Amino acid sequence: MEFVKPLKNGRLLKRYKRFLADVECDDERLTAHCPNTGSMLGCCTPGFQVWLSHSDNPKRKYAWTWELVALESGVLVGVHTGRSNALVKEALNADLIPELSGYRAVRGEIAIPGAKGRFDWLLERACKSGVEHCLLEVKNVSAAVHDGVAIFPDAVSERATRHVRELIRLHQEGQKTALVFCVQRGDVAQIMPAVTIDPVYATALADAVAAGVTVAGIRCDISTTAINPVQSIPVVLPGDMHSTR
Repeated sequence: MEFVKPLKNGRLLKRYKRFLADVECDDERLTAHCPNTGSMLGCCTPGFQVWLSHSDNPKRKYAWTWELVALESGVLVGVHTGRSNALVKEALNADLIPELSGYRAVRGEIAIPGAKGRFDWLLERACKSGVEHCLLEVKNVSAAVHDGVAIFPDAVSERATRHVRELIRLHQEGQKTALVFCVQRGDVAQIMPAVTIDPVYATALADAVAAGVTVAGIRCDISTTAINPVQSIPVVLPGDMHSTR
């Protein structure tokens, strides 16, 4: 995924009200939309370098959108959670996710059967009996702890837990379901549930793996001109440290 226009570089002043960020660009102070509902653990420290994209849509209240941040280590992280669905679609098209080999994303924003809410993608692939479908939920990952470990979520998320429970229910009813974590940073080698942040979610994820829900991860390389999915990485459960593969 390439950015359509060059990004604007600046220095983060503060992130506030969840969806807003003040950024100093040269001698100009801009208020940008922050497209991330999480805590942005480790990614929203005042003074960090950030990059913004610009929209020409006159109906938007804030024309600028926060896309990237450079950490103290120099690692670039994509903070725009809305990019993850398209990135996973690219990964599927390039067969970068072995657990979902052969599947293609055919329709987005799928109503959850028998419940409120939506999943991100309906996938399909050819099989001996015709066409096989899979309901896919995508989660964006921007937080990491140490030794190449990314964590999700970065704040308590009842919505994320509910999605996992629905994936389990539908899988048990005979529907193929999957969860893919999209890691928008290049310095990690595996993904773990953030047990100390949201133990309820960690339990739900372990239940999903045990039930047979497909759980996978994809890592992206980040630059100021593009974000590209490049490598499948394992999702590891704490305690037994067994990967999902």
